[in-house]
Amino acid sequence: MQSAIPKELFIKTILFIVKTIFLAASFSGGLVWAQSSSIVDLDYVKAAQQRGVILWDVRATKNYLDGHIPGAISIGEIGAALRDPNREDYIDIADINAIFNKAGLDINKEIIVYGSRGNAYAYFGLFTINYFGGKQAKVFHDGIDGWADANLAIEKAPSSLAAVNVKLVPQENLVVSNEQMRKLFNDQSVQVIDARTFNEFKGNDVRAIRGGHIPGAISIPYEQNWKDPATGSKLAKREVKTNSGMALKSTEDLKALYSKLDPNKETVVYCQSGVRAAETAVVLQNLGYKKVKIYDSSWLGWASHLASPVADETYLNVGLLNSRIAAMQSKINELEAELKAGKKQ
Repeated sequence: MQSAIPKELFIKTILFIVKTIFLAASFSGGLVWAQSSSIVDLDYVKAAQQRGVILWDVRATKNYLDGHIPGAISIGEIGAALRDPNREDYIDIADINAIFNKAGLDINKEIIVYGSRGNAYAYFGLFTINYFGGKQAKVFHDGIDGWADANLAIEKAPSSLAAVNVKLVPQENLVVSNEQMRKLFNDQSVQVIDARTFNEFKGNDVRAIRGGHIPGAISIPYEQNWKDPATGSKLAKREVKTNSGMALKSTEDLKALYSKLDPNKETVVYCQSGVRAAETAVVLQNLGYKKVKIYDSSWLGWASHLASPVADETYLNVGLLNSRIAAMQSKINELEAELKAGKKQ
C-alpha cells in the first residue's frame, strides 16, 4: 500500500496548479479578462439577461425599434438625449436625473450598455453611469451585431421598466475640467492621450475653432482598439460587408498598443467631446491603469480657449466652409427641381 502524500507537498502541488492556470489565463487574454473586465462578452450578456439585469440600448429610437436585445430599454440616441448639441457637454443634471428615473435606469443596479459593435457611445453610456455614481455598469462591445451574429432572438416591440427615484451625484474625480487641463498638460507626471483620428491630431481635419492637438499629447486613435482599425472606411467604400473588424483586440494586442505608456501614471484621455475618449479610457482601466480620467470638454473646450497652446495649429476657414455649404445647397436645389419636374411629366 502506498503511503499518503505529505501535507506540505500536497499544498505546494495545489498552489502550483492554481498559479499555472492563472498565468495561462493571463497570457491567453481569456479568463482574467472575462472575470475582471467591465467589457463583457456574449456569454456574459446571455446569462445576465436571464437573471434580469438592466440592458440599455444607446442607439437611436429607429435603430432600437428595428431590433434590439429582448428586454433592453431605450431613451433614444444617447448623444442627443443627454448632451447639449452645441457644447456637446451634459445637459442639466436635473434633466438627466429625470430621464434616468422615468426610464427605470437605476444606477445602483447592474446595467449592461450596448449599441452597435465598437460604437463609442456605448462606452460613453458606461462612463455616464459611473460618472453619476454607478458601480456595477458594464459594456457589451460587440453590441446588437454580436447578438445577431449568434442568431439569438431579436425584439422589436419597445421594453420598459418601472420608474425609480435615484439621485445622481457627479463623481468629479473621474473627469478633468478645462481649468485643470490647462495646468496638467505639461506636467511630466501625467500622460495625455488623443483618441481622435490622426488627421484631427495633425490639424488636417478641423472640427472646432482651431485644429491641432494639445502639446505633448500622444496620438492613439480609438479605432486602434479594434481588430481592424480601418473597418469604418472599408464599410464606406464597400470593401467589406460586415463590421466584424470593429471587434475588440485581444488583451495581448491591446497591451502592445499601449506598451509605451506607464500604467502607474495619471492618464488623461480626450477626443472631440469625450465620447471616443470614453472607449479608450475603459480599455485602459481594464488593462490595469488605475488613474484614468477623461478630459470632459476635450478638444472643443481646449480649442475655444484661445490662450491655450496648440501643436500643429490650424484655424477653421469659415469662408471656405460657407462656400462649400452654399455649393451643397445649390446642388440640393437642382436635384429638388429635377424631382419636381419629373413628377409633373
